[in-house]
Amino acid sequence: MLRRGRAVIIEDGEAALACIAVELASPRVFDAFADGGEVELLASRDRMAALKAGLEDIEGDAVSVTTEGPMTLDIARAVANPLLDASVALPRLRLAEPGPATVAHAAMRLAKTAELLPALLVRPATATEGPRVSAGDILHYSAPETLRIIAGAELPIHDDEGARLMAFAGAAGAEVHVALILGDPDFSQPTLVRLHSECLTGDVFGSLRCDCGPQLAAAKQTILEAGGGVVLYLRQEGRKIGLANKMRAYALQGRGYDTVDANFHIGFGADDRDYDVAARMLRLMGIEQVRLLTNNPEKVAGLRKAGIGVVERVPLRIAANPHNERYLDTKRDRSGHEL
Repeated sequence: MLRRGRAVIIEDGEAALACIAVELASPRVFDAFADGGEVELLASRDRMAALKAGLEDIEGDAVSVTTEGPMTLDIARAVANPLLDASVALPRLRLAEPGPATVAHAAMRLAKTAELLPALLVRPATATEGPRVSAGDILHYSAPETLRIIAGAELPIHDDEGARLMAFAGAAGAEVHVALILGDPDFSQPTLVRLHSECLTGDVFGSLRCDCGPQLAAAKQTILEAGGGVVLYLRQEGRKIGLANKMRAYALQGRGYDTVDANFHIGFGADDRDYDVAARMLRLMGIEQVRLLTNNPEKVAGLRKAGIGVVERVPLRIAANPHNERYLDTKRDRSGHEL
């Protein structure tokens, strides 16, 4: 419902908030929504920090934003969208801990899961409004323990005519992750594995702004040269901010921001990925120990935290090009990648 521009009611016991996504709200929808009560803006902490707003007394990842007058759609859009904030004169913003906290946290999680700008217009829900969803259901939506193998098939590819593909999905079924099995790996031994986050622009269109496409190709080649292994292709576009938000990040990079600050200005963290789903996929395949193809120590730490033994980090060496030199420098200097 949220991605359709409609209101969603999030409840936790007696507390309930009505929410609509700022980026999808039309003036007509906003006016109808505001008729139900006083409207506030719920924005992510990262977004408000990027606006240099005072956050000293706010602890959570969601921030309640109000103004001296009523919240308007134009103000909400300017606060939410980093491509607009420089062109709109914002009034003095009042920031506070949102309430109820569990509902606000779930609302922010819902916006991010929907790959929308993490900014919602909210107000207390009336007794007759719907549809309703519990805060608990939202917070457990991506629970990796619900993941299961749903399909598998042979997939002859240019590099390996004997390749196999396995599909995994959780209870909600919204995201399907896949494992590409190359060569003839022995899963009882430490298996050569690449965790590769989905990148439409790099993997499919050959974008030169990142190194994702060359990394995927190099990983497949390295695995085959070693006799076999697995590529886990994870639905984490743009370090889990989604394709549209990644395009916004690219636009901000065109204005001089690096890849980390661009994410902050949109309202996300530097890297919102976790690797519990990857660990669950490996276990379902019978893999408990891996040799991990990565330059990212966070992937090593994430798998180990999830209980997978990482016996070796195998580096991937990819040459830079004039379009991604700054991106790779940022990954090394700010994100700790070992390039």
